[in-house]
Amino acid sequence: MKASAGMSARPELSARGAPVPSAPVSAAPVSAGPVSAGPVSAGTGAPVSAGPVSAGAGAPVPGTEVPSAAPPGLVVGVGAGREVAMEEVAGLIGRTLAAAGLSVGGVVELATVEAKAAEPGLVAAAARLGVPLRGYGAAALARVAVPGPSGAALTAVGTPSVAEAAALLAAGPGGELLVGKRKSAPPGRPARATCAVARRPAPAKGGQVGQR
Repeated sequence: MKASAGMSARPELSARGAPVPSAPVSAAPVSAGPVSAGPVSAGTGAPVSAGPVSAGAGAPVPGTEVPSAAPPGLVVGVGAGREVAMEEVAGLIGRTLAAAGLSVGGVVELATVEAKAAEPGLVAAAARLGVPLRGYGAAALARVAVPGPSGAALTAVGTPSVAEAAALLAAGPGGELLVGKRKSAPPGRPARATCAVARRPAPAKGGQVGQR
């Protein structure tokens, strides 16, 4: 059959020159399966870890606490009278460690009762050792069983033990009290500093805390 006048015998071309199919093309059906709604970190597409959230100044939200990641080492519990000198505190710590055959370099933290955590002599002693100073509430310290409770400490700060109890709390579960309470011995006046030494357990294989 001849093409009619003015009509081309070639198939109609699209704008890009490709033949336009005469029959409509069916679109492939879109799967209606569920889409993953996992959280995505900004810009990476990787899932966001849903770890515990801190409330306020680092306090864990109840129910989200994780095992302490505190490094193993020695912790020194310290008690102090008002306006105790840094030299008296640091000297006592140094002598106590030396007498027990322990190194000052192994100390990772000083600990005391909250009422004494801002005492300049204790703050300065921690700075000299290059370690943090942590304060615990009197009620928490009072719950710790210690070998050398003191009625004077109970009257002064509300707990029968500061140095030993603070050392054990800072050492954490499985911690060991290596040196009981020691007092400073300044010439010609009463002692104004006490200390005790505990050791944190080294983490065992698999992330479990070693038991002694």
